[in-house]
Amino acid sequence: LFRNYPNPFNPKTIIKYEIGKSSLVSLKVFNILGIEMATLVDQKLNPGIYEADFDGSNMSSGIYFYRLEAGNFISTQKMVLIK
Repeated sequence: LFRNYPNPFNPKTIIKYEIGKSSLVSLKVFNILGIEMATLVDQKLNPGIYEADFDGSNMSSGIYFYRLEAGNFISTQKMVLIK
């Protein structure tokens, strides 16, 4: 899971991630309280590098987290939305 670009962002950002082996992949965005705000990916993917576009135009400014789950791998990164 790579850092999103740009960060901070307004209102759109790109989240890039790499999958090492075929697995069910989940990429979700959470607010600072841990409430799920969006599901960007929820499907089986083959090995490779992928990008997911995130549009935060309907969300307020603040810190958000995005979490990638692929098989037994879990990684979380922080991003900042500034309006």
